[in-house]
Amino acid sequence: MESKKKVVEEQTNKSHEENVKIVNWEDYQHEVARLSSLSAAVNEANYNKCLLQEKVNEHLQSEAESLSWSNQLDEMREKLEARKLVMGNTSMNLKVVQEKAKKQEDQLNSEIRSLLMAGTSLSVASRSLQEENNSLAGERGYGHLKNVQKLLRMRQQFMVLQISLLYPVKVATGHTFEQELDSYSNNSKSGNPSGVKAVDASGSLTISGLHLTVLPFKKMSFFTDKKEVQSSATALGYVAHAVSLIAFYLEIPLRYPLRLGGSRTYICDYAPSVEPTSSDFTSISLPSLSSKPMEFPLFLEGQDTTRSAYAVFLLNKDLEQLLNFIGVESLGPRHVLANLKELLNKILSPDYINL
Repeated sequence: MESKKKVVEEQTNKSHEENVKIVNWEDYQHEVARLSSLSAAVNEANYNKCLLQEKVNEHLQSEAESLSWSNQLDEMREKLEARKLVMGNTSMNLKVVQEKAKKQEDQLNSEIRSLLMAGTSLSVASRSLQEENNSLAGERGYGHLKNVQKLLRMRQQFMVLQISLLYPVKVATGHTFEQELDSYSNNSKSGNPSGVKAVDASGSLTISGLHLTVLPFKKMSFFTDKKEVQSSATALGYVAHAVSLIAFYLEIPLRYPLRLGGSRTYICDYAPSVEPTSSDFTSISLPSLSSKPMEFPLFLEGQDTTRSAYAVFLLNKDLEQLLNFIGVESLGPRHVLANLKELLNKILSPDYINL
């Protein structure tokens, strides 16, 4: 290592010796001047170098600042593009909302116009109603109608009173048998051969002094009382006539019309006589006015009493119709005279005028 150092020192000394220049005295001033100018040039070059270094530093700094501003500008541009996109979406949504608001405004205007027209119509209807109320409250209004209805009901009461005097329904005392209609099946099952049931000693109902008795057997026997049968037929004729007159005075079309004939009175039924089969269900229709009704006798016709019993049942249905019309319930299908008496009593009561 030391040998290497010595070699390096020797080479360095040789280079210095070679660089040493011997200058004559005559050329010394010229060399000094030249060195002075070179020193000044070097100083000026160093100064220019410093200035240039400062300018380079300033330029680098400005470039750095410009790069920073460029980066910020790029970020701002990105933000601006995002804002523009958001503003575009907002603008589109705003247009949709404006169009929807426009439609709602048009609809609201239409509803307002309709409401104004309805208000006008309501005002006109209100004035018309007020005028009608005033007219009803006048001399020929509702009060007049009530008076006319009261007079009509009083007239109906008078006419029904005449019917009650023509066909009085009273309680006959001293009888121990019920003369009202009873079902055949119940009587035949009870084993009562005479077909009548015992009642209270207070009596039974009669119409014009006649009892109503329907014998509960299918065929009339040799020992059947013909006078009792004729008396029941006459009583049923009286009931049918009274029902027909009451329905006429009350202006009620009977569901089962009557063909009056005294003790030979018939009642009509528009129901079909033959029950339809399953294949006929598609062609079933309500009976028209042109269809021929079936007539059932309100008296014992021959030996079969089934048709007569059904006729009495239909007659009681007419009585039930009249009772329901004036707001009274029927006493049942077994009480023809009792239903007729209830009907007469209700119409002749003071409450009937205020119905």
